[in-house]
Amino acid sequence: MNKDFSLKTSRGSVINITAYGLNHLSTRPCLIFVHGFKGFKDWGFFPYLGTYFSEKGFFVLTFNFSHNGIGTLNSEFTELDKFAKNTISLEISELNDLIKAYYQGFFGNKKSNKIILIGHSRGGAVSLLSSLINDKPFAYVVWATVAKLDRYTDRQKREWKKNGYIEVLNSRTKQMMRMDVDLLKDIEENIDGSLNIKNAVKKLNKPLLIIHGEQDVTIPISEAEDIYSWSNQAKTELFKLPNAGHTFDIVHPFAGTNKKFIEILEKTDSFFKRILN
Repeated sequence: MNKDFSLKTSRGSVINITAYGLNHLSTRPCLIFVHGFKGFKDWGFFPYLGTYFSEKGFFVLTFNFSHNGIGTLNSEFTELDKFAKNTISLEISELNDLIKAYYQGFFGNKKSNKIILIGHSRGGAVSLLSSLINDKPFAYVVWATVAKLDRYTDRQKREWKKNGYIEVLNSRTKQMMRMDVDLLKDIEENIDGSLNIKNAVKKLNKPLLIIHGEQDVTIPISEAEDIYSWSNQAKTELFKLPNAGHTFDIVHPFAGTNKKFIEILEKTDSFFKRILN
């Protein structure tokens, strides 16, 4: 059974949430799936993931960050003004709000106090960085995740600061999506502190599963190897998926699963079984 929720955040925004497996809320761990850059809770494999793990007995939450650009139309970027003003620190704050809401009974009474975060792409970095301000999650899973947030050339940064924004093309919708200079400032001002992924992983000391496609051209597999090198390797597993790209050959609109994605789901489920026993 699925149910939609809206949560007002500590900064006054609203994040829209879909809960899967509400019948498991009172007894089983909670999985929170964190989307990445230009992602959203109804993209591609996310609803399939929610159903898959709810059928495995988990309570699953997928959600949209308030400034991811998605409005009332679940798969359309109709709030580009908000997208332009998004920052990494805002997303970390909103994930923290969602974690707190779960523990405070926002979704109903619960008996399990275990949360596991699953983040894709930039969502994996946000998940790891959130551990610096909220240590309640029991474990972390990151799929195709970035190891560094400063991904821009000096030329791009000069133009960004000069114009006050840069634009990126959404190859699916063909929209030019603006990012204001606030995002760059957030990264530059906090890269040695609250946005330092290396530091977050070194301090984590919790079960961590890293999954990355060997043919990922968006985020090279070397970044997964970096995250693994920073981690407590006694509690960390790195799984490299051959011949797989950034979204594991899943597209939007969802056209069905495939062997590669099923392998990722099964690997993740096996990780859960191992750490929860």
